[in-house]
Amino acid sequence: MDNKNIILENYYKEMGISEPVYQFCSRIEDSLKERFEEINQVAECNQMKVLKAMRDNRLSEACFSPTTGYGYNDIGRETLEKIYADVFGTEDALVRPQITCGTHALALALMSQLRPGDELLSPVGKPYDTLEEVIGIRTSNGSLAEYGISYRQVDLLEDGSFDWEGIEKALNDKTRMVTIQRSKGYASRPTLSVERIGQLISFIKERKPDVLCMVDNCYGEFVELSEPSQVGADLVVGSLIKNPGGGLAPIGGYLCGTRECIERAAYRLTSPGLGKEVGATLGLTSTLTQGLFLAPTVVKGALKGAIFAANIYEKLGYKVVPDGRESRHDIIQAVEFGDPDVMVAFCEGIQAAAPVDSFVRPEPWDMPGYDAKVIMAAGAFVSGSSIELSADGPMKEPYAVYFQGGLTWEHAKYGIMMSLQKIYETGKVNLVL
Repeated sequence: MDNKNIILENYYKEMGISEPVYQFCSRIEDSLKERFEEINQVAECNQMKVLKAMRDNRLSEACFSPTTGYGYNDIGRETLEKIYADVFGTEDALVRPQITCGTHALALALMSQLRPGDELLSPVGKPYDTLEEVIGIRTSNGSLAEYGISYRQVDLLEDGSFDWEGIEKALNDKTRMVTIQRSKGYASRPTLSVERIGQLISFIKERKPDVLCMVDNCYGEFVELSEPSQVGADLVVGSLIKNPGGGLAPIGGYLCGTRECIERAAYRLTSPGLGKEVGATLGLTSTLTQGLFLAPTVVKGALKGAIFAANIYEKLGYKVVPDGRESRHDIIQAVEFGDPDVMVAFCEGIQAAAPVDSFVRPEPWDMPGYDAKVIMAAGAFVSGSSIELSADGPMKEPYAVYFQGGLTWEHAKYGIMMSLQKIYETGKVNLVL
């Protein structure tokens, strides 16, 4: 062992990683070098795409000047939205700090496009938990259901494939919008690739050309070489405190899509007659833009962490989704523990590895928008940022934890090692390859 490796191993020991855990994880990492190189290549392509959009739109220092009040003539805001439109291959974009989170961005997209009497269709099963109240699946003040907008869904088949026959039957004269969730949320289904999303959109548009197709793109940005907006989606929606914010964005969300869709969304976000013309950026444009610039590199580290986690826990006999060899279409890694104590130990390890609040012990709690207690581990510089190292999951069968993020590969690696360390200390795993 050379001197650098000895120094590194000693650092890990000082940081609480035992010899058996270190050696086990090192062997897993050594087996992933070729896979990691593929991720590096995708990240480089996406970095060039972002850089080209910034150069083509003549991003300048003047764009970073703050605006207040109405925010009229905010050239930085306008330039950033042109950059997002180019990166995602769309006609227009809405990128605003006034959009508070991913759920808000999705609610804005749905409520701006749908009208009373319309129907929303999900052809990929139940949406993420926090959208249930937006739609009205669970009763909530101000839901789509209260405005006379109906909803139906077609579940995926047992093997995770689309129910083509069921989708065709579900489409009707009232179907105004189709919502496609790319990532798995708290479900065990596969994440949808951009290619599969394109196939689904083509199938739907062939049968009902006037329907709007929206993709919840959360956790998927910059994972592949293209985005759902480049395979037929009318709208793609996401959060800036996930992938595209690069860990720097302190708040915000984005919508990219057709000019008509973005115009309707802007009128809903601000006011009819005002639309995109108002919305002060309060000095955040530099941070949001730099975050987008860093996003491909940050996503690269998070992806490596997800693959590392999948291979570690798969070796230990746990069900992981995706498995250790599958292609990746988002940054989330699900691990089904089947044991609440092991699930909690995993989250304790992620929390202990954080740069912020590492001394805090995560506890399950009644989180708004969910139907079961949720445990969350996150010591983040930006509250709730899930591009930073984090893990969460509902405390119910199959006791699955959802791991994501890591602003650097090195931090993601340490977090996963610490999660294993905490489980190892329970005596419930045997570290033998």
